[in-house]
Amino acid sequence: MTLPNTNPLLQDWQTPYGLPPFGAIEPAQFAPAFEAALLQHRAELDAIAAQAEAPTFANTLARFDASGRLLGRIEMVFYALAASATSPELQAVQRSLAAPLAAHNNAVYMHQALFKRVDALYQERQALGLTAQELRLLERVHLDFVRAGAKLVGAAQTRYAQVMERLAELNTQFGQNVLADESNYRLVLNGEAELSGLPDFVRASAAQAASERGLGGAHVITLSRSHIVPFLTFSERRDLREQAWRAWTTRGEQAGPTDNRAIAQEILSLRNEQARLHGHACFADYALADTMAGTRAAVTGLLSKVWEPALAAAEGERQDLQTMMTSLGHDFALEAWDWRFYSEKLRVARYDLQESEVKPYFQLDAMVAAAFDCAQRLFGLNFVAKPEVAGYHPDVKVYEVQNSDGSLRGLFLQDNFARTTKRSGAWMNALRWQANNGRAGIDRLPIIQNNNNFAKGAPGEPTLLSFDDARTLFHEFGHGLHGLLSELEFERLSGTQVLRDFVELPSQIFEHWMSEPEVLKKHACHYQTGELIPDALLAKLKAAEHFNQGYETVRYTASALVDLAIHSLSDEAAPDVVKFEAQTMAAYGLPAAIGMNHRLTHFQHLFSGSSYASGYYVYMWAEVLDCDGFEAFVEAGSAFDANVATRLRECILSTGNSVEPGAAFRAFRGRDAVVEPMLKSRGLLPA
Repeated sequence: MTLPNTNPLLQDWQTPYGLPPFGAIEPAQFAPAFEAALLQHRAELDAIAAQAEAPTFANTLARFDASGRLLGRIEMVFYALAASATSPELQAVQRSLAAPLAAHNNAVYMHQALFKRVDALYQERQALGLTAQELRLLERVHLDFVRAGAKLVGAAQTRYAQVMERLAELNTQFGQNVLADESNYRLVLNGEAELSGLPDFVRASAAQAASERGLGGAHVITLSRSHIVPFLTFSERRDLREQAWRAWTTRGEQAGPTDNRAIAQEILSLRNEQARLHGHACFADYALADTMAGTRAAVTGLLSKVWEPALAAAEGERQDLQTMMTSLGHDFALEAWDWRFYSEKLRVARYDLQESEVKPYFQLDAMVAAAFDCAQRLFGLNFVAKPEVAGYHPDVKVYEVQNSDGSLRGLFLQDNFARTTKRSGAWMNALRWQANNGRAGIDRLPIIQNNNNFAKGAPGEPTLLSFDDARTLFHEFGHGLHGLLSELEFERLSGTQVLRDFVELPSQIFEHWMSEPEVLKKHACHYQTGELIPDALLAKLKAAEHFNQGYETVRYTASALVDLAIHSLSDEAAPDVVKFEAQTMAAYGLPAAIGMNHRLTHFQHLFSGSSYASGYYVYMWAEVLDCDGFEAFVEAGSAFDANVATRLRECILSTGNSVEPGAAFRAFRGRDAVVEPMLKSRGLLPA
């Protein structure tokens, strides 16, 4: 059906694979498109609710799952552009639409006539003769309604709606403030003295960053992780390392229009109110009720198993670094801006292993090919480049994804480079979820997008990745596979729309293949000579795999502990987030020279939305699952064992949220996960 509107967002997209017509979309078109789509969605819901027929799965749940398709596709392209290719105009639209879109979500899940039908089916669910997937959809949709306030009445429901609308505005502003701090910062390096210690690949990326900012001939360090971490690792200029580190760690904490301190505080207060309206003592209890962990005690139990061993390991690492500093005649205490610098020197001394020796073997294009090759060997997928198909930015590469028989599986978009118009970090999202319900042809197939933030190589030069960058590429590709391999009837259950502490299993288990010698010996080749990575270098990488793991584990766990602690407060008014963070970390004994992965004022996982609030622990929870899960391949004798790969696909990757995650893991592994493989992988088991 072609809608009578010249707005491209409201038209049938006569584009390859049904991609959004990116070239025709302008920021000003979103507000009227959303207005039309919201009205259409409300009419669809009203029609479901107004049926004279008694509720059935088909006339209520299936129709609800198929409703709002126009709204959904507009939302997907809107949020994709807002994250990956924003502009001042698009940011203004995003701010203006935050509350209205939240209000619509409230209207959907507080639609009493609609909920009455859903609730009636839920109460009789065991007698309806539903398939397992239909029952799961009914249970999940009913829970969605309840957790969104459907059972609240009167003033409580009105206030709940107000809270959610305000939270949407604050989440949007928080993320935009972080992006502003990151995109506006530049450390310009003038002359050889300020470039001292930086290897060629860091200089090249800094020169490219300068060129992109109109400073050709100079070198610029940005707050992109792919810039700042190498600079902190190699720069001989301790004063500049400190300057860069302070800018990186105080994003969102400077007085002025991008100050996130009061915004985070208001978000926390509103979340506490949200939880109380649901009858919970604190937001953490509300958030964790719909997770595998279930309770704060379960999360604390996992983090406590790691915290003390990690602190002990990190203290040993600190002593080793201080000893090295003394041997070099550097008579000062180790600070946070020193740790990576001296760790690199110690790694060279201990293992004869330098990042500048490793990085030439990790070309971006070669690592992408490695990920594709692993997907083909494990799951029979083929990724065919489609350079004639345009994405939303010239950096975006589009791939047709084919099954082993050549049939179409979906579309994959990969956007790998850091830009000032792109938020930091790495993530996966969908421009269309796989689903059969009410769809036909290509519209049933997924369109999946991966985003990374790698420092682009100079013109004519390849982009070289660090070992950690390559792991990130595989991590996000694992999320992508989760979306691409989905085989479900209903959109609500599709792809990565699973419980938060299960969603990282597919991404983290796929990381294991990145470091498999069998994979590296095929794809890790020197960008200048074409030589495959030598066995001697692989041996060094293996020997150093636990190096600095105390430091990395403490940084991650500290952020997870602060997240849980601040969302466990039951006071109506939230505290000053900077003071609370400092007090909490002092109580846990976090060394100042280590610090945290994310401080609260720029912790987008927590405050740009609520998905990971009280949930930053999920990476470690999923690490328990992924390390134990990969042991199945180890036990089978091959990282590409066909039987284990089939179980991984059928039990985990293709089932989305159609199966309770604990049952899904048991179907794959044959038992519940155990924690020892994770501790072993981090070098935290006693010798």
